[in-house]
Amino acid sequence: MPKTWRRVRTAARSPESIFPLASLERVELGLRANWRQLTLLVLINAFVGGVVGVERSTLSQLAQDDFQVTSRTAILSFLISFGVVKAITNLAAGRLADRMGRRRVLLAGWVAAIPVGPLIILAPSWAWVVAANVLLGVNQGLAWSMTVNMKIDLVGPKRRGFALGLNEASGYVAVSIAAAAAGFLAASYGLRPAPFVFAEALAATGLALSLLTKETTRHVELESAGPAQTRTLRDLVLEVSFRDRTMSSACQAGMVNNLNDGMAWALLPLFFATRGLDLRQIAILAAAYPAVWGLGQLGTGWFSDHIGRKVLIVAGMLLQAVAIAALVLLNGFSWWLLAATMLGAGTAMVYPTMLAVIGDVAPPAERATAVGVYRTWRDAGYAVAAIVAGVLADTAGVESAIATVAILTAISGLIVWIRMPLHHRDQ
Repeated sequence: MPKTWRRVRTAARSPESIFPLASLERVELGLRANWRQLTLLVLINAFVGGVVGVERSTLSQLAQDDFQVTSRTAILSFLISFGVVKAITNLAAGRLADRMGRRRVLLAGWVAAIPVGPLIILAPSWAWVVAANVLLGVNQGLAWSMTVNMKIDLVGPKRRGFALGLNEASGYVAVSIAAAAAGFLAASYGLRPAPFVFAEALAATGLALSLLTKETTRHVELESAGPAQTRTLRDLVLEVSFRDRTMSSACQAGMVNNLNDGMAWALLPLFFATRGLDLRQIAILAAAYPAVWGLGQLGTGWFSDHIGRKVLIVAGMLLQAVAIAALVLLNGFSWWLLAATMLGAGTAMVYPTMLAVIGDVAPPAERATAVGVYRTWRDAGYAVAAIVAGVLADTAGVESAIATVAILTAISGLIVWIRMPLHHRDQ
């Protein structure tokens, strides 16, 4: 990409307006020009993923062992608080980022994470854990959203899929490592406090690293050729959610993707435990799925820049459906490890690709809000998982809940195939 010098006039409410000399700094788009900031953001997102990864192998067992919660729906209540709050926070984060800057929102997300570990460690009842997941939802909604948006801002349109692949890879590899580490800590020292002391250290480090970031709103103005008038939030929500066939297709697929991820997070540890696996084996399975998901995105994001978004989304959703069905149809640790690997591969195909397709279609000045609307739908899938999978698990059994999620995932992939149009990247 050619070197570009530009003095960019920022809006009065932009963070850079406080420092007029900042507008004289060099602003360029692209991986090479912004590699230091991009590397820092990749590292920060690893800590975002690590904080939530601790819960992947511990929280469902904590509900049963420490608080004697037996209802599957009650156990999954932490997913309702997490999913609803994260979904709403995503929407607020996008709008706030477009109006007051990315960095401030990122820092606010990390401040919300600091109390999570102590709340779970000291919790006298399961309700405290559910409340802690409200703050975790705020953390993930603000911090992860901003690492996504800041990378989109920095790289420009040509390498967007690759940059988002890096972002999601760092986050979900960290989810995997943290899930495994927390599971082994729990097996060695108990479910509390060791895993959540680890989570607290991750949150404190993430906050410290985020203080080193720089605002990226001037990169947005460079790409959009200066400040632009944005539509109302209502208009954008309707456009992204229903009117635009590309973005609305991604929204429903994102919701179903996180529905099956919520099922994997909350139900699969219980499913494996009832079949005789110990905490270490469950930790390995809980880590394998996000590990493949995370590492796979290093290639799938780049691949979507070259072969198109739609084909990867459809294929990935269908592969997820097959993998989830295999969890019920097959039996034994080795088969379940294979199914978890397939599930991770399918998720890697769709996760950065759906973010990239929103970035492709949304106008730069409204992009953070559009991404926020998409992430609202996507993360509402956690709450849907808690309701659908929890109720089905209590009434028809865990196997029926898992099989139903497999069917819903396949249907979602077919909807993308039928509804999402081809764009220049797909042709």
